[in-house]
Order: sequence, then structure tokens, then C-alpha cells
Amino acid sequence: MTRALGIICAFGLGLSTHALHAETQAIGWEDLIDQSVQSFEDPYRNLTYDQLDALRTIVRTRARLDDPALSDLQKADRQAQVDGAVAALADDGIDADWLIDQRWVVADRREQAAVAVNPEVDGAEVALVGFAISAPSDTDGTAIVYLVPERGMCSHMPPPNPNQMIRARVKTDWRPQFMHEPVRLTGKVVTEETSHSFHIVDGLVPMRASLVMEVAQVETVQDMRASMGLQKDDALLRAEASKRGGVHSPPPPAGN
Repeated sequence: MTRALGIICAFGLGLSTHALHAETQAIGWEDLIDQSVQSFEDPYRNLTYDQLDALRTIVRTRARLDDPALSDLQKADRQAQVDGAVAALADDGIDADWLIDQRWVVADRREQAAVAVNPEVDGAEVALVGFAISAPSDTDGTAIVYLVPERGMCSHMPPPNPNQMIRARVKTDWRPQFMHEPVRLTGKVVTEETSHSFHIVDGLVPMRASLVMEVAQVETVQDMRASMGLQKDDALLRAEASKRGGVHSPPPPAGN
């Protein structure tokens, strides 16, 4: 956990929830997931790289056998590749044809596990700590940010599963000051699958989210420290300045 996010967790998760309204729930990212669909049979889960590569060889080579431009010799060579891969898997106790037939079944199960949302969260007023990523405005002009559980997601790391990303509609004046700004957002979340692509650091990124939040309150690290009567320390200021690409000068000594 980064220092900034730690400050929010330490000072924010239990302090101001009562000031919003009694129904607000301070939740964690794991609370967003529908746990009922997370456990399922996945015959691919424990396969080695070589076993998965053998399956790919079988599928791809069989598809190429239908090419009418292949000579008899080429077809025989490709069929030998298929037979060899099937035999190698059989030696490991794996039925290649059955496993290949299961690929779409498993894909559907994985997709459901990645997008399904805890039904108890749908329609709830929640407060959630994460990292904010600026996005193009919504069609009605409302500012949009995406909240993700880890710094770096969607830029130098892949996006999280859709049920681990929130598309947040922000109607306050707050906007992220830098990429992956640690923040706590409070508002009503509803289950709504959205898919948008936009440029983030390294290129166009597909952003799939299973939840949309109407943001009622935004709390930054600075807000958290101010609520406790604390001053932001110079190390944190320098870190945030570097994220913005700016330069921070330390404050003058007291009395100057």
C-alpha cells in the first residue's frame, strides 16, 4: 500500500461516514465481487505452459488442414503435428479433444466471475478508497473518473476486472490532480456494465466497468489530513508534485 493511500485508510474510513448519512457503507474492493460465481471448475487452471502450447498447436493446425492450397505432403506434415501434440497430452493423462470442447464453457465462467457484482452493493450508498483516473466527460457533460484498486492499473498495468473498476460521475468541482491520485469517493453505486476506450499514457485503453457511481463527496489525502488538523508533510508534497510533473519548494522555516 502506498503512503498516500495508507493515510486515507487510516484517517478516512471511519471518521466522516456518519457526517454523510447513516446508510453510507465504508466498503473494500472485495465487497464489490459476487462471490457466488468465483468458484468453478476450470480444467485449464493447472496446465503447464507446454500443455497449453500443445492445445494451441492442435487447434491452429487443425484449422489449417482445411486449406485447399496444401499439398498432400503438407497435410501429412500438419496431421503429424496434431497427432504428436495429442499423444503428448495423453501421456500426461489429458484428453485433448474434451479439453478443447470445454474452452468456451470455461471462457463464459471466467467472464461471469470477472463482471458479476455483489447484489448487496447494487443501489447502495458506499464510500470506497482507490486511485482515480481522469476520463472524457459523459455524454451529458458530467466529469468522469475511473476508480481502480491499485496504482498503475490501466496505464503501465492492465485494467482490472470490470467488477473491480468503477465509472464515477463527478458533479463536484474536484478533478484528479495527477494520474492515480489516491482518493475516497462516496456516492450511490448501481450495477451497469459500461465499455469505453480512451488514451491513457501508453495508448488507447479499453475501460470496462460493472459499476457506475454518482459521486456525492470526494476526499483526498489533503482532506483527510486537514480533518485531523494535520499539515501535509513535505515528502508527500514532493511526491505529489512529481506526479504532476511540477517542482515543489519546501516551505520556509517557521518565523521567516
